[in-house]
Amino acid sequence: MRLAPYRSVLRLPGVRSLMILALIARIPASAVFMALTLHVVLGLGESYARAGVVSGVLTITSALGGPLIGRLLDRTSLRFALAIGVTAELAFWMTAPSLPYHALVVAAGLLGLVSLPVFSVVRQSIAALVPEAHRKPAYALDSMSVELSFMVGPAAAVVLATTTSSTVMMYAVGAAMVLAGAAFYVADPPIRAADEEHTVAERVPRRSWMTFRFGSYLIISVATTAVLAGSDLAIVATLRANGEVSLVGFVVAGWAAYSLLGGFLFGALRRTPPPVVLVALLGAFTIPVGLATGAWWLAVALIPAGLLCAPTLAATADAVSRLVPAAARGEAMGWHNSSITLGLAVGSPLAGAVIDASAPGWAFVVAGGLSLGTALALMPFMGVREPRPDAPAEEKTAVPAAL
Repeated sequence: MRLAPYRSVLRLPGVRSLMILALIARIPASAVFMALTLHVVLGLGESYARAGVVSGVLTITSALGGPLIGRLLDRTSLRFALAIGVTAELAFWMTAPSLPYHALVVAAGLLGLVSLPVFSVVRQSIAALVPEAHRKPAYALDSMSVELSFMVGPAAAVVLATTTSSTVMMYAVGAAMVLAGAAFYVADPPIRAADEEHTVAERVPRRSWMTFRFGSYLIISVATTAVLAGSDLAIVATLRANGEVSLVGFVVAGWAAYSLLGGFLFGALRRTPPPVVLVALLGAFTIPVGLATGAWWLAVALIPAGLLCAPTLAATADAVSRLVPAAARGEAMGWHNSSITLGLAVGSPLAGAVIDASAPGWAFVVAGGLSLGTALALMPFMGVREPRPDAPAEEKTAVPAAL
């Protein structure tokens, strides 16, 4: 196993501390949707459907706010954007536990527009700290960090809500979010490399970087997280239909472990397939998971697709960081984060509709099929090879003649 790529990245100034800070800060961020769901159901006594409305509103406004916050980062500074985000988080979490349902919906919508851009800022900072030739293992580490945070954050919210109360849980998640924002403010990780600082005054026309290829990476990101969200719900539905609900945690934990392993392998390899191929494989390997019935068979069937989860997300972030000029990287990473959020918002309802209309196994088939179909539709235009990190500029910017 090649560990040299990871050692090289972690030796770079500022990278190790960024990764540690990112992991800690993302744990409360990953718990936000679970916290809101539990509070609406347990604290306000509302239905899961109404809890889904709160999460849905927050998801939509977060997707809208991502590019806006990113553009603010490009125009001003990280600390200015963080100050706005911390203030918004503090105001929301101080009042949310005592708000009635409809007021909570409105407050969640407002929070989404200006919430802390933890995920996109980390990816932007990686692009600033890590040379292009080393970004693949850096973004692999980033994806593994995200996976770990989602293994801890939602579970911690559940423990707090069930052992104390939903109100205590809401205040705890809120306090952790504010502290995470404050930690980023103090650390102030760079969002531009030293030779890119002059770009803060530049005004790069959006049409110069928001190209067909950039849009394709966003579509791929949507397809990736849509199939992941759909699979997540399909796992629960499959085990529930088989009377094995108690094994949901085991199967989901195994799925996360496969993703971690896949991310580690991806960052260690010299050459890897481009994002469009990875998402095609992710979709193709998800389809046969629908044939699995019992928990043990399901855990085994998820291995190939699970190994591709973190690599696909890492590959899209890496590709976006290479494609966009430094002066617009904040907005571009905001769009990338919004596409990930949109995929999560689409995948679960789609899988739910399929499950209600047929059987849990078909949710894997539909989610995987749509992901595979999306990738195959884009492949003739994007090609199946990515430019080498050390390739000449003209090779990196070239597009197929079909475009």
